[in-house]
This record gives sequence, structure tokens and C-alpha cells, in this order.
Amino acid sequence: MKIKEIVNALEIFAPLPLQDGFDNAGLQIGLTDAEATGALLCLDVTEAVVDEAITLGYNLIVSHHPLIFKGYKSITGRDYVERCIMKAIKNDIVIFSMHTNLDNAPQGVNFKIAEKIGLRNVRILDAKESSLLKLVTFVPAAHADTVRQALFAAGCGCIGDYDSCSYNLEGKGSFRAGEGTHPYCGKVGEMHWESETRIETILPAYLQSAVVRALMAAHPYEEPVYDLYPLANKWNQAGAGIVGELAEPETETDFLKRIKKLFEVGCVKHSRLNGRLIQTVALCGGAGAFLLPKAVGCHADVFITGEVKYHDYFSYENDILIAEIGHYESEQYTKEIFYSILREKFPTLDVQMTRVNTNPIKYL
Repeated sequence: MKIKEIVNALEIFAPLPLQDGFDNAGLQIGLTDAEATGALLCLDVTEAVVDEAITLGYNLIVSHHPLIFKGYKSITGRDYVERCIMKAIKNDIVIFSMHTNLDNAPQGVNFKIAEKIGLRNVRILDAKESSLLKLVTFVPAAHADTVRQALFAAGCGCIGDYDSCSYNLEGKGSFRAGEGTHPYCGKVGEMHWESETRIETILPAYLQSAVVRALMAAHPYEEPVYDLYPLANKWNQAGAGIVGELAEPETETDFLKRIKKLFEVGCVKHSRLNGRLIQTVALCGGAGAFLLPKAVGCHADVFITGEVKYHDYFSYENDILIAEIGHYESEQYTKEIFYSILREKFPTLDVQMTRVNTNPIKYL
């Protein structure tokens, strides 16, 4: 299969429009029309990782953290990023990254962390806002089911664990076809009334173009009528962080020890122990301290993340137990998400998770 087929499958799982504004997820280096010889999966792209791909004979690296975050005016090899760029291009290696789009995606990075910890009733901690649209269209009653199914297939109608959601109202539509038109029903120059179904459904804003194309292809009218309304609703299936519950409560010390072992953490930094039992757990992989107010607001007993600022420990010491486990450690299992996607979609593709530990932070 071609590399672009693999990239498309990854983007379907975690669409690029889900990434945060500062990010640079997506294709970093290379041409995707080439046949894939194998995929190496990693958290960070380093020179050692690129060397590993070369040794394996793989021409695709899939990473969580983008190699390129800023613009370059020259590529001279003065830092590891430039050296990776040069080496990847020289060896025809494509680098593709899934960063905050995977953080924010359903079943993304934070869901994997929650799975490792054993959380139940998992839900988004900070759901995306202003990311949904409502589509309203008017269809001849006899074609309503066909159009509905086309819209659902294009990604409309998903609310929580429900799909194929729509509201439908029967009514009468009127029009008069002008000269040069080819009306589906009625005659040119004559007023026509048609029994129509008003279909309302919901969609993620990033799917707007695909949904409109699907509507146009399925609708029988020469000039389909539709309206798109921006919604202020929260999109509870996408966003930052996770909150869930343990099957049984644990003491603070037992919980922290389990996290240390589970994530192979050299040192768990945590706030003052207050003797609380841990059952409701909030978390965010990487630099997630910005979600501390959300974690406190949902009455979590502990908040786990990769990085926390010094003064946050003071600000929240009486509200919640803070556990800082390291950026790399918190996101290391992201490679397993990549592996699952590619194994399911491309069972014949040679896929490996890197053997290189790219964590730049060492513990004495």
C-alpha cells in the first residue's frame, strides 16, 4: 500500500482539525505516493530513531510529537531537528505526526492512559466548544431516507454513543423553475408545491465540506437548499483530558506507588498527602497543568499529568492530589494507539514500535 493510504487512516482516527492552534501535526517530511516498506512508531523523532528506520528499511516514521514546530530559513545541520530533516530526506523517509489532534480525539492519548490505570465511566475533562454545526435541509419525502443515510455516512448524526440522529418534519415546499433549468419535479415557468421532509442533524465543523458534497450527490433537486448553523454546544466526544473512576478506592500512597510502577517513572512528584481515598481520577498526558481547575471542578481526588509548574502545587494543595509523572512517561503508550490502528487497517504492513527511549530527562 502507499504511504498516503496509511496517512489517511491515521487522519480518520484523529482528524487534523482537532489539533490546537499552536500545533504542527500532520505530514512533516516526504512524499506520500511511495509504496510503504514499513512503519516505525515513536513518541519523538530523534537521530537515533531515524537511524533505526534506515536499519529496518522502513520509509515511514509515525510520531506523536512533531519534529518541526517552527519555520526554518536554512537547513545546515546545526541542531538535531535539522539533522533529522536532512537524514530523512536523504533516505526517502516520510515523517508524519499526530499530536494534539490525537490528544483531543475520541479514544486518543488520554483514553489510553485511562485504560492503563483501569478507569471506568471515562469522559472528556474539557470538551471542545464551538466545534459543531447543525445542518438543515429540505428533501422530497420519497428521497428523505436516501439523503439521511448519505449524511450519516458522511459523519452526521453522532451524539454521544448514539449515531444516525436526526429530526424530521413533514411539510410543503414551493418553487418556480426559471428558463434553462431542469427541475426534478414541476414544470418550467409554473408554480410547484412538493411534499418535503425537513431534516435536521448535527456534525463536527471540520466535516462541513465532505457533508455538503454528500448532500449534493444524494439530493435529487438541481438546486438543493440547506442551512448550516454554528452551535455553542460542547462537543463531549472530543477535547482535552479525561476523568473517570477506579473500580475500588485506593489510599494516596498505594495509588502513587501503582502509578510509579505502571508508567516506569523514575520519580513521581506529588503534592502534600491529605489522607484522602483516591477514586475519581482526572488526567492529561504531557503538559496538562492548565486543566487543574477543570479537575478540581469535577471533584477529582487526583490529577495526573506530565508537567506541573512549581506554584501550582501551592495553589491547589488543599483541593486535589497532584501527581507529576513526566512528559515522556505519561505519553509513552501513545505508540500502542498507532500500532492498533495500523495493525487493524493494514495487517500485511511491517510495523514496529521504536526500541529507542527518546526521553531527554534522566534520573540519577
